[in-house]
Amino acid sequence: MEIDLSSRTALVTGAASGIGAACAAALSGAGARVLALDLAGEALEKQAAELGTEPVVADLVNEDDLARLEPRLAEVDILVNNAGIQHVAPVEEFPPEKFAAIVALMLVAPFRLARGALPGMYARHWGRVVNISSVHGLRASPYKSAYVAAKHGLEGLSKVLALEGGANGVTSNTICPAYVRTPLVERQIADQARVHGIPEDEVVEKIMLTEPAVKRLVEPSEVAQAVLYLCSPAASFITGTSLVMDGGWSAR
Repeated sequence: MEIDLSSRTALVTGAASGIGAACAAALSGAGARVLALDLAGEALEKQAAELGTEPVVADLVNEDDLARLEPRLAEVDILVNNAGIQHVAPVEEFPPEKFAAIVALMLVAPFRLARGALPGMYARHWGRVVNISSVHGLRASPYKSAYVAAKHGLEGLSKVLALEGGANGVTSNTICPAYVRTPLVERQIADQARVHGIPEDEVVEKIMLTEPAVKRLVEPSEVAQAVLYLCSPAASFITGTSLVMDGGWSAR
């Protein structure tokens, strides 16, 4: 199915690598004008040269940067909330400032971006909010209190956006993959090995692939194709739900 988004403007957060980069490429390939937001300005410039995306260097936990973004949100038709960070530690050792930063980036920032983009979407009677959640938005794992809390919150926020936006032509959904082959996941390996007391080379098999029935990592391009689908006419009646890509994890 060919998807034409040539009349749409998309904002993708965390767009410099991993899932965000794959989403930026997929949306651009479908004809959308893509505002690619990240802290990694050099990577965004390289991406822009390759894809024609528009770099937006911003820190989504910085109030000044959020305020600076406000005027641009009015033009956004497709909002992909993807930016995320991770910290692995038991609750009693989890730094409170790290917990707050993760929730600010992965829950408060999506709220702020949606709040700014919705009036324009409502005026055009068309909008797509796609929140990159996780199987951890549906299930918990030890040592990831902030990430799990933020993703569970994102699931709830997405459903509220769906209920409020439906009459105005706006859909809101989450995508919930298991572990994706991204730099964020790769950076977890040492911490996972430490808290579980196993060698780093055993983390993927013994921690990341234990629950899914399909024993592999998800590819970023697979998540990006799911984003495209949710922006397509075929998905216009799909809202307030979670598109689960967990290889059977949550079937247990």
